[in-house]
Amino acid sequence: MTRMHQPLPLSEARPVPHGATARRIVWPQLPVVVRRRIEERLGSPVAEARTQDSGFTPGFASRLTAEDGRRVFVKAASLTAQRRSAASYAREARTLALLPAERLPLAPLLWCEEVEGWYVVALADVEGRPPRRPWVEDDLRRCLDALAAVHAATSGAPAGDLGLAPLHEEVPTLVTGWDEVAAAAPEWPHLAELRQLARAFAALPDADHFVHADARDDNFLLTDDGGAVICDWGWPGLGPRWVDAVALLASARAEGVDAGTVLAEHPLTSGVPAEDVDAWLAALCGCTVESDLRPVPTSSPYLGVHRRWQAAALWDWLAERRGWAPSHDLGGPDRRW
Repeated sequence: MTRMHQPLPLSEARPVPHGATARRIVWPQLPVVVRRRIEERLGSPVAEARTQDSGFTPGFASRLTAEDGRRVFVKAASLTAQRRSAASYAREARTLALLPAERLPLAPLLWCEEVEGWYVVALADVEGRPPRRPWVEDDLRRCLDALAAVHAATSGAPAGDLGLAPLHEEVPTLVTGWDEVAAAAPEWPHLAELRQLARAFAALPDADHFVHADARDDNFLLTDDGGAVICDWGWPGLGPRWVDAVALLASARAEGVDAGTVLAEHPLTSGVPAEDVDAWLAALCGCTVESDLRPVPTSSPYLGVHRRWQAAALWDWLAERRGWAPSHDLGGPDRRW
């Protein structure tokens, strides 16, 4: 797959197969010693394992039902062959252990441990469904309300040594992404303005709030009581309280939701200066486009498709907000790829 050299029109961006993006190991493929330890912690043999095929990581992620009817959600990754996944699972466990679980929309941590070179995390199993795709506004608002509940419960970084850093330090390409793109694709439009906006993101005020930093549809479960639970807490950081919401709005807007109205009305995002929103959209878009310069791992075959769709969604909204020419006016397909 060739790399992006100009913006991809949203109409040409191929969506991923939602709910079927991951290439995960399954229960029988876990080492016997790991399976035995999980069953010991459960107190009953596993009768059913339902692999969760959303996301873009190769680690084990499955809803397990024991013979006695007990259910648990378990993640596991090799500390050597799947180091990045194992590290994110370990960080998720540390995060969940320090968050006020009783006041947050999340699946509580049950236990975690290293087992013969594998890191294993067990969470309470939550009944729910993912948001519908294409997005519908009711599902979106439930997810935004969950993000607002996180902000209300943490009101800044939560207590405990999470080792949180500002997002632009955790992910430097939020600031430098457009510099890399400029070197590889100098024909990309509005590069000077994009680089300036991305740098401005690092200096935004009130940027010391605890944020999830990976707010995608596959990291939410909508529950029967009308609420939403946020999953996958492996990449938290510090930033403006509204960044997760704006990232989510960008994908919803790309599928027909009136994101501008929701942005102006929702308590988590209302009143945010337009220039601050644009700085975040530019930073996130530059980071996403820059990631397309790197190979797609064989363990995550849809990651490249996701990168391109997300980059198109972010660019389309940012271009509309800045009054830039639509992507389809920038040249033929041969110039974009």
